[in-house]
Amino acid sequence: MKTAIIFDCEFLCVEGSPRRFWCAAHDPDPVIAEIGAVKLGLEGEFAILDTHRSYIKAVDRFGRRYPLDPYFTDLTGITEKDIDTHGVALQDALSAVDSFSGGARFWSWGKDEMNMVAISCYVAGIQPPIPARRFDNAVKLLLAAGMPIEDLAKTPSNKLADYYGVEHPPLQAHDGLDDALSLTYTLQHLMRIGKLQPDVFDRI
Repeated sequence: MKTAIIFDCEFLCVEGSPRRFWCAAHDPDPVIAEIGAVKLGLEGEFAILDTHRSYIKAVDRFGRRYPLDPYFTDLTGITEKDIDTHGVALQDALSAVDSFSGGARFWSWGKDEMNMVAISCYVAGIQPPIPARRFDNAVKLLLAAGMPIEDLAKTPSNKLADYYGVEHPPLQAHDGLDDALSLTYTLQHLMRIGKLQPDVFDRI
Protein backbone atom coordinates (compact mmCIF):
# COMPACT_ATOMS: atom_id res chain seq x y z
CA MET A 1 0.00 0.00 0.00
CA LYS A 2 1.16 3.52 -0.78
CA THR A 3 1.74 5.53 2.36
CA ALA A 4 2.86 8.94 3.60
CA ILE A 5 4.58 9.68 6.89
CA ILE A 6 3.18 12.67 8.77
CA PHE A 7 5.57 13.83 11.48
CA ASP A 8 6.10 16.57 14.01
CA CYS A 9 9.01 17.48 16.28
CA GLU A 10 9.36 19.25 19.59
CA PHE A 11 12.63 21.10 19.93
CA LEU A 12 14.31 22.67 22.92
CA CYS A 13 13.39 26.18 23.98
CA VAL A 14 13.09 28.51 26.91
CA GLU A 15 10.45 31.20 27.26
CA GLY A 16 10.75 33.65 24.37
CA SER A 17 13.05 31.51 22.22
CA PRO A 18 10.80 31.60 19.12
CA ARG A 19 10.51 35.39 19.24
CA ARG A 20 14.30 35.67 19.43
CA PHE A 21 14.95 32.98 16.79
CA TRP A 22 16.93 31.14 19.49
CA CYS A 23 19.59 33.88 19.47
CA ALA A 24 19.70 34.97 23.14
CA ALA A 25 22.73 34.04 25.21
CA HIS A 26 20.69 31.63 27.33
CA ASP A 27 18.73 30.01 24.49
CA PRO A 28 19.57 26.37 23.78
CA ASP A 29 20.27 25.34 20.21
CA PRO A 30 16.89 24.36 18.68
CA VAL A 31 17.65 20.65 18.66
CA ILE A 32 14.91 18.05 18.89
CA ALA A 33 13.74 16.24 22.01
CA GLU A 34 10.80 14.34 20.47
CA ILE A 35 9.71 12.94 17.13
CA GLY A 36 6.11 11.88 16.56
CA ALA A 37 5.13 10.17 13.30
CA VAL A 38 2.03 8.65 11.75
CA LYS A 39 1.83 6.26 8.79
CA LEU A 40 -1.15 7.26 6.63
CA GLY A 41 -2.47 5.00 3.89
CA LEU A 42 -3.02 6.72 0.54
CA GLU A 43 -5.41 4.08 -0.81
CA GLY A 44 -8.83 2.68 0.13
CA GLU A 45 -10.18 4.28 3.30
CA PHE A 46 -6.94 6.24 3.91
CA ALA A 47 -6.44 4.46 7.22
CA ILE A 48 -3.95 5.35 9.91
CA LEU A 49 -1.72 2.29 9.75
CA ASP A 50 0.72 2.90 12.59
CA THR A 51 2.25 5.51 14.88
CA HIS A 52 5.74 6.12 16.22
CA ARG A 53 7.31 8.22 18.95
CA SER A 54 10.93 8.78 19.96
CA TYR A 55 12.34 10.84 22.82
CA ILE A 56 15.85 12.11 22.18
CA LYS A 57 18.65 12.72 24.64
CA ALA A 58 19.51 16.12 23.17
CA VAL A 59 23.12 17.23 23.49
CA ASP A 60 24.90 20.55 23.05
CA ARG A 61 27.86 21.26 20.76
CA PHE A 62 30.24 19.61 23.22
CA GLY A 63 28.23 16.42 23.62
CA ARG A 64 26.77 17.39 26.99
CA ARG A 65 23.16 16.50 27.72
CA TYR A 66 20.85 19.51 27.64
CA PRO A 67 18.65 19.90 30.73
CA LEU A 68 14.99 20.59 30.02
CA ASP A 69 13.85 24.06 30.93
CA PRO A 70 10.63 24.17 33.03
CA TYR A 71 9.01 26.27 30.29
CA PHE A 72 9.67 23.50 27.75
CA THR A 73 8.19 20.88 30.08
CA ASP A 74 5.09 23.01 30.72
CA LEU A 75 4.69 23.57 26.97
CA THR A 76 5.18 20.00 25.76
CA GLY A 77 4.56 17.79 28.78
CA ILE A 78 7.98 16.17 28.22
CA THR A 79 9.82 15.61 31.48
CA GLU A 80 13.35 14.66 32.45
CA LYS A 81 11.92 11.30 33.52
CA ASP A 82 10.57 10.75 29.99
CA ILE A 83 14.02 11.40 28.56
CA ASP A 84 15.81 9.33 31.22
CA THR A 85 13.43 6.39 30.77
CA HIS A 86 12.75 6.44 27.04
CA GLY A 87 15.31 8.78 25.49
CA VAL A 88 17.74 7.56 22.83
CA ALA A 89 20.64 9.09 20.95
CA LEU A 90 19.74 11.25 17.94
CA GLN A 91 21.29 8.77 15.50
CA ASP A 92 19.15 5.95 16.90
CA ALA A 93 15.99 8.07 16.83
CA LEU A 94 16.52 9.03 13.19
CA SER A 95 17.29 5.43 12.23
CA ALA A 96 14.10 4.31 13.97
CA VAL A 97 11.84 6.81 12.23
CA ASP A 98 13.51 6.07 8.89
CA SER A 99 12.83 2.36 9.41
CA PHE A 100 9.24 3.18 10.44
CA SER A 101 8.76 5.13 7.21
CA GLY A 102 9.49 2.17 4.95
CA GLY A 103 10.93 4.59 2.41
CA ALA A 104 7.81 6.78 2.20
CA ARG A 105 8.08 10.56 2.02
CA PHE A 106 7.94 12.57 5.24
CA TRP A 107 5.50 15.48 5.57
CA SER A 108 5.37 18.08 8.36
CA TRP A 109 3.48 21.31 8.94
CA GLY A 110 6.29 23.58 7.78
CA LYS A 111 9.87 22.36 7.72
CA ASP A 112 10.42 20.42 10.93
CA GLU A 113 13.17 18.46 9.20
CA MET A 114 15.40 21.52 9.46
CA ASN A 115 15.45 21.04 13.23
CA MET A 116 15.14 17.25 13.18
CA VAL A 117 17.96 16.61 10.73
CA ALA A 118 19.84 19.71 9.63
CA ILE A 119 20.34 21.54 12.94
CA SER A 120 20.27 18.57 15.30
CA CYS A 121 22.75 16.52 13.27
CA TYR A 122 25.05 19.52 12.85
CA VAL A 123 25.09 20.21 16.59
CA ALA A 124 25.55 16.52 17.43
CA GLY A 125 28.33 16.20 14.87
CA ILE A 126 26.77 13.30 12.97
CA GLN A 127 26.09 12.70 9.29
CA PRO A 128 22.40 13.24 8.40
CA PRO A 129 21.02 9.75 7.69
CA ILE A 130 17.88 10.88 5.82
CA PRO A 131 18.36 13.07 2.72
CA ALA A 132 16.46 16.33 2.29
CA ARG A 133 14.65 15.01 -0.78
CA ARG A 134 12.69 12.63 1.49
CA PHE A 135 10.89 15.56 3.17
CA ASP A 136 8.21 18.00 2.09
CA ASN A 137 5.93 20.69 3.47
CA ALA A 138 2.33 19.65 4.18
CA VAL A 139 1.23 23.26 3.79
CA LYS A 140 1.38 22.53 0.05
CA LEU A 141 -1.17 19.75 0.50
CA LEU A 142 -3.64 21.98 2.31
CA LEU A 143 -3.13 24.67 -0.32
CA ALA A 144 -3.94 22.10 -3.01
CA ALA A 145 -7.08 21.17 -1.04
CA GLY A 146 -8.26 24.79 -1.13
CA MET A 147 -7.40 26.10 2.34
CA PRO A 148 -7.18 29.92 2.08
CA ILE A 149 -3.64 31.29 2.26
CA GLU A 150 -4.56 33.67 5.08
CA ASP A 151 -5.82 30.72 7.15
CA LEU A 152 -2.75 28.63 6.35
CA ALA A 153 -0.57 31.37 7.78
CA LYS A 154 -2.35 31.52 11.14
CA THR A 155 -3.34 27.89 11.81
CA PRO A 156 -0.80 25.75 13.71
CA SER A 157 -0.72 21.99 13.19
CA ASN A 158 -2.50 21.28 16.48
CA LYS A 159 -5.50 23.38 15.35
CA LEU A 160 -5.93 21.89 11.87
CA ALA A 161 -8.37 19.10 12.73
CA ASP A 162 -10.51 21.55 14.69
CA TYR A 163 -10.37 24.05 11.82
CA TYR A 164 -12.02 21.45 9.58
CA GLY A 165 -14.41 20.21 12.27
CA VAL A 166 -12.93 16.71 12.24
CA GLU A 167 -13.95 14.57 15.20
CA HIS A 168 -10.97 13.00 16.91
CA PRO A 169 -9.76 11.70 20.28
CA PRO A 170 -8.36 14.29 22.70
CA LEU A 171 -5.01 15.66 21.58
CA GLN A 172 -2.39 17.57 23.53
CA ALA A 173 -0.93 20.61 21.79
CA HIS A 174 2.86 20.65 21.44
CA ASP A 175 3.07 16.88 21.74
CA GLY A 176 4.96 15.59 18.71
CA LEU A 177 2.72 12.60 18.07
CA ASP A 178 -0.55 14.40 18.83
CA ASP A 179 0.36 17.33 16.55
CA ALA A 180 1.21 14.84 13.79
CA LEU A 181 -2.16 13.15 14.39
CA SER A 182 -4.00 16.48 14.10
CA LEU A 183 -2.47 16.99 10.66
CA THR A 184 -3.10 13.34 9.74
CA TYR A 185 -6.79 13.46 10.69
CA THR A 186 -7.10 16.57 8.53
CA LEU A 187 -5.46 15.01 5.48
CA GLN A 188 -7.48 11.82 5.95
CA HIS A 189 -10.72 13.85 6.11
CA LEU A 190 -9.87 15.89 3.02
CA MET A 191 -9.08 12.76 0.99
CA ARG A 192 -12.25 11.02 2.16
CA ILE A 193 -14.46 13.92 1.05
CA GLY A 194 -12.59 14.32 -2.25
CA LYS A 195 -11.03 17.73 -1.55
CA LEU A 196 -7.50 16.27 -1.67
CA GLN A 197 -6.48 13.66 -4.22
CA PRO A 198 -3.93 11.06 -3.06
CA ASP A 199 -1.81 11.55 -6.16
CA VAL A 200 -1.04 15.10 -4.99
CA PHE A 201 1.42 13.53 -2.52
CA ASP A 202 3.48 12.47 -5.55
CA ARG A 203 2.91 15.47 -7.81
CA ILE A 204 3.86 18.42 -5.59
